[in-house]
Amino acid sequence: MKNALIMGASGGIGAAIAEELAAQGWSLYCHYHKNKEKVENLVRNFQNCYPQQDFFMVSLDMLDEAVLPTFFKQLFQVDAVVFASGFTRYGLLTDQTESDIDSLLTIHLKTPLLICQELQKKLSRSGHGRIVFIGSVYGQYGSSMEAVYSGVKGGQEAFVRAYSKEVASLGITVNTVAPGAVATAMNQQWTETEKRQIEERAAIGRMAHPAEVAGAAAFLLSDQAAYITGATIPINGGWY
Repeated sequence: MKNALIMGASGGIGAAIAEELAAQGWSLYCHYHKNKEKVENLVRNFQNCYPQQDFFMVSLDMLDEAVLPTFFKQLFQVDAVVFASGFTRYGLLTDQTESDIDSLLTIHLKTPLLICQELQKKLSRSGHGRIVFIGSVYGQYGSSMEAVYSGVKGGQEAFVRAYSKEVASLGITVNTVAPGAVATAMNQQWTETEKRQIEERAAIGRMAHPAEVAGAAAFLLSDQAAYITGATIPINGGWY
């Protein structure tokens, strides 16, 4: 039985990925930081629906490097990692504080890199380890008012291209799924006018559903995707 660590299982995309993988027979470590109740309900439902699989809750503040050793002690076999945690800070670069910049760099880049570093040996054991980053269309196109977020998402893609070369001989693939706007709670603060403007950026004319992003991530974790590595797969509805 294969085991996946879902970082950010309490978010809309992370939860959708967890649901897809559970249905495909994966055992899961479901990570959360603040939204414990949501993950408790998610894991309880999985345990009822898939009693032959194992499901665990794991907590980590990804902004606190000091607690990483304790977090790693909770993980045994890990065959795949999905990084779906994160947030953005809206505003001009000149309005961003040093703390804002540090937190975006840490949660999207530094902590994921430290997790990859620690888990590389575990991921290599089966000969078909998988790492998937949930990136963003802004990592490719950039967005005004989100220059730092765009930068760290672009950094994820650059890391994926480089790290995939380091670990290919270990049987580990490393890829990015880059969604456009997704209908999750992260985007609920937009006004109706802002939502329409965002939807018009996609040729399909709507936001993505979390399950559509989850489907792409699950494919990259599958045996059928064994020859895909260092890639970024856009799930953006024909963004322009």
